[in-house]
Amino acid sequence: MRILIYNWRDLTHPKAGGAEVYTDAIAREWSSQGHEVTLFTSAVDGQPVDEMLAGGYRVIRRGRRLSVYREARRYWRTQGKGNFDLVIDEVNTKPFGCPKWISDVPVVALIHQVAREIWFHETWLPVALLGRFWLEKHWLAAYRDTAVVTVSTSSKESLEAYGLRNVTIVPEGMYQSPTSERAHESAKEDRLTLAFVGRLSSNKRPQDVIKAFGIIQGKIPEARLWIMGTGPMEARLRRLAPSGVEFLGRVSDREKFDRLRRAHTLVATSVREGWGLVVTEAAMVGTPSVGYDVPGLCDSINASGGLLTDPEPEALAATIVSETPHLLAGHYQVSVHGVETWKQVADQIMVVALGGRPVEDRGEPSKLWGCSCAGKTLCDRGTTWQKDMESSEDANTVGLGRCRDPRIGAV
Repeated sequence: MRILIYNWRDLTHPKAGGAEVYTDAIAREWSSQGHEVTLFTSAVDGQPVDEMLAGGYRVIRRGRRLSVYREARRYWRTQGKGNFDLVIDEVNTKPFGCPKWISDVPVVALIHQVAREIWFHETWLPVALLGRFWLEKHWLAAYRDTAVVTVSTSSKESLEAYGLRNVTIVPEGMYQSPTSERAHESAKEDRLTLAFVGRLSSNKRPQDVIKAFGIIQGKIPEARLWIMGTGPMEARLRRLAPSGVEFLGRVSDREKFDRLRRAHTLVATSVREGWGLVVTEAAMVGTPSVGYDVPGLCDSINASGGLLTDPEPEALAATIVSETPHLLAGHYQVSVHGVETWKQVADQIMVVALGGRPVEDRGEPSKLWGCSCAGKTLCDRGTTWQKDMESSEDANTVGLGRCRDPRIGAV
């Protein structure tokens, strides 16, 4: 299958984040299954306008922060139409609007989260008011009947509140194996240690972490806070931070997991998330999270066995102080739930593209409706055909590889 992905950024962009990791992962998975994958994204200084990545997929870079949307439409009109079998329209606040101008092939929208309150943290008045109460609702109206994939119950509910009627949850993906990460578990620090991982920007509310830590330190003077990440608020946060706060900047995955493993808790204070993957990463190495009860974080923290608080620094600090004896004693039994391997994620998005629905509740296998192979049913992971399970475990070759849909050809 020839797949075109529209996303505003790719991994080479200096502001690349979790959405770009997601895009790269599913593009690699589909490429490994024999699909031809192209990512259309914005230009990045110093990067080629057209290149083939080692991951097996092609990247086309045109336009800038705002003009990428116009260039995306122009590309479809002049080069894309007739050359692709499926379009993935990835929405990050401002959408590409593919359902308005692509009608000859299936379009699946990938929306990690809505912006809502984030408008007030990332834009100035009156744009924030316009975006929160009119722009986002107006933009998303184009996706009302489009097949939409999102990553959590919170995000699904938010999208449905905007009137979208065909939203499917496909869990977040992860590379690391919980078993392998925890097999090398090391001892916790000998004093209360908190960790924050994320971009130092207003929508992550790192200033709340600093304020809460100051309150905690008044009760537990020896407490320590590790901040992993960089961003526009860093200079201000350094001025606000009391002793005991260590700014580590951008760290490698190895260091991130090592420090998460040694910390007693991860602190999460975002305005909202699609899921909150760092919460799951902390759980992988045996560390519970304490975070705000907001969309996305409430899903991931509940799934991993952490603690939710009111979204205020005082409530965050009070919870951590009261739970410190249990955190130091390691009483929390954290777990890794709500995520899949990237292969499973890629396969389940393909099921949605073919008109079916992944088995979200992991209950009875569901049928792949809308496909000429609808008589076959999915296994409880939503990734292989039951008929083929007896002969092979490789869903890449014997599952999706055998399905043929009259709308989009060989899958």
